[in-house]
Amino acid sequence: MPSDGIRRLPPALNYSGLVLMLLVAAVLALSSGAYPISLDDLTRLAVGAMPGDQTAHLVLWDIRLPRLLLGLLTGAVLAVSGALLQGLFRNPLADPGLIGVSSGAAFGAVAVIVLGGSSLAGWIAFAGRWALPLAAFIGGTVTTLLAWRIARRQGQTSVSLLLLAGIAINAIAGAGTGVLTFYADDSELRSLTFWTMGSLAHARWEDLWMAGPWMIATLLIAPALARPLDAFLMGEPVAGHLGYSTDWVKRGAILLAALGVGSAVAVTGLIGFVGLVVPHLLRQLFGAGHRLLLPACALGGAALLVLADCLARVIVAPSELPIGLMMALLGGPFFLTMLMRNRFA
Repeated sequence: MPSDGIRRLPPALNYSGLVLMLLVAAVLALSSGAYPISLDDLTRLAVGAMPGDQTAHLVLWDIRLPRLLLGLLTGAVLAVSGALLQGLFRNPLADPGLIGVSSGAAFGAVAVIVLGGSSLAGWIAFAGRWALPLAAFIGGTVTTLLAWRIARRQGQTSVSLLLLAGIAINAIAGAGTGVLTFYADDSELRSLTFWTMGSLAHARWEDLWMAGPWMIATLLIAPALARPLDAFLMGEPVAGHLGYSTDWVKRGAILLAALGVGSAVAVTGLIGFVGLVVPHLLRQLFGAGHRLLLPACALGGAALLVLADCLARVIVAPSELPIGLMMALLGGPFFLTMLMRNRFA
């Protein structure tokens, strides 16, 4: 496992802290809000000991629980996808949003919303309820592969070209989304606002059944890339000499990140900075080895997004701040601080 010589706490202790933070976030998400539920009532509702309180039962099981589960899965998959891409390109700036995954996935979803009744009617008839997440996945995959191909030079991937290609692709996808927004009607505009700002407010059980399996698959498959990504930290030639097929590792990591991020974007809209900040922060605690880092990112990303969602529900109460804006407000200054610390260290 790669080591940087920094003395850290035992991994088990760090994992325990992440699990505790995750549990606290889950309790806060279930108990706080416009309709407060005490911890005692929460426990009784969980075991079915309050059959007469239909309002509390509805709030817990039909509103807050699917929102919590969607937030957990989305935060986990965004953070893990960020860790995969950062390890693959050996650069802490290789966030899914910076290389076009998120914008491409959002463009695919917006295209289905706006054109589902006209140009993409055949796609809707073919894919049914899977039309939206599949379009988001295809959009994220195409833009990511395009950025990767542009960055390839003589069998090597140029990180600087990758990031520049990501900036251009983000601009093109954003322009496409803008054109679709221009032609959208009033009802479609309301949906587009949800996609561009990101939100967990409309989470439903149907969203979990639709996108949850793909996000869970991403989280389960990602650890299989831990050892190859550790080898990539020493350079592509070294990884090849160690017996890993570098092309297959790259394709696997890119497609897996596109699958996870595309599925998340399909039901939550654009949520940034999770895949950028969480791996960067946890790498200070667990080191660069992906065997420990990937599970830690899943826990940390899930906890961070749920806590941010709890804050978004109360910071402008009784209204609610979109979670995408909340993460930008939290993640932007944090990451700038980290960059300044590294610059002047």
